[in-house]
Amino acid sequence: MNEKLIKKLEKEGILTNKRIKKAFLKFPRHCFVPKTYVKDAYEDIPLPIRKNATISAPHMVAIMLEILNPKEGERILEIGTGSGWQTAMLSYLVGKNGLVVSVEIDKDVYEFALGNLKKFKLSNIKLILGDGSLGYEPYSPYDKIIVTAACPFNVPAPLIKQLKGGGILLAPVEKEFGFQELIKVVKINKKVEMERLMSVSFVRLKGKYGF
Repeated sequence: MNEKLIKKLEKEGILTNKRIKKAFLKFPRHCFVPKTYVKDAYEDIPLPIRKNATISAPHMVAIMLEILNPKEGERILEIGTGSGWQTAMLSYLVGKNGLVVSVEIDKDVYEFALGNLKKFKLSNIKLILGDGSLGYEPYSPYDKIIVTAACPFNVPAPLIKQLKGGGILLAPVEKEFGFQELIKVVKINKKVEMERLMSVSFVRLKGKYGF
């Protein structure tokens, strides 16, 4: 079923990066969903994992990973661990010399992700229970930052501050009337360039800089 999903994403032109394809193969989605949703794990839809928390649709995960293009040795900050599925794939993509710092604000979701990730014994992940809207200063600056919950009106300032010069940040941002866009931020020295990529639909970001 996992290979069938991957072939579907490839056929649609969504999944093109060979390393990201390997990450999808290495971490089957059914390992990261609640038991009640295992039968739906390879449908290309978001699935509930806890109250007000979901595992993103596979096509959205593939799109964001392709844009972010994680490379070996990079340090990546993930805001919103969720099920841990994307966290695991990021771990593979940055390799043993890289680091993935993932911050989750909801304790139940954090524990769910922790249980999922323990199955794979990944050594290059730091899973943090805390307010992701503040980023995570101790391991900054980050080569790349990925946010998996919609920010209100703009990307939180602490995240931009913790991004390296030349770094890339991806985040959904919610404007008026609940409209959300995926925003790509590139930091060039002290200047920031923002690009609107597409309309999206994510759960809302919680915390000091969230809703």
